[in-house]
Amino acid sequence: MNLKRKAIWDKSNGHCWYCGEELSERGWHADHFLPVDRIDGKMTLPENDNPDNLVPACASCNIIKSNMDIETFRWLISNFVKRLNRDITVYRHAKRYGLIKETGKEVKFWFEEGALDAEKK
Repeated sequence: MNLKRKAIWDKSNGHCWYCGEELSERGWHADHFLPVDRIDGKMTLPENDNPDNLVPACASCNIIKSNMDIETFRWLISNFVKRLNRDITVYRHAKRYGLIKETGKEVKFWFEEGALDAEKK
């Protein structure tokens, strides 16, 4: 792993900034925490394209987050269960048979849960 990627990976001791999954040394993404966007190949908000704004993310979280800010990403995830109930028949059946228990839990990201402090100890 090159030094720039290692510095990003080290910010979370090798965990996804969002879900907390342990990241291998390969296959993870460097995500712009404060988003950038590209329109016709040109980057908007280029001030957000700096090493301090890059955080390690699993591919799944980074792809879903796309160019969202953190609160929009939180909103999207918090609506997953609502969308499953609305759109996915097998989900509703699994819930009916007690195979799924919905918690109503608030979306908290790994970096918000004190995981960074715990990892440093």
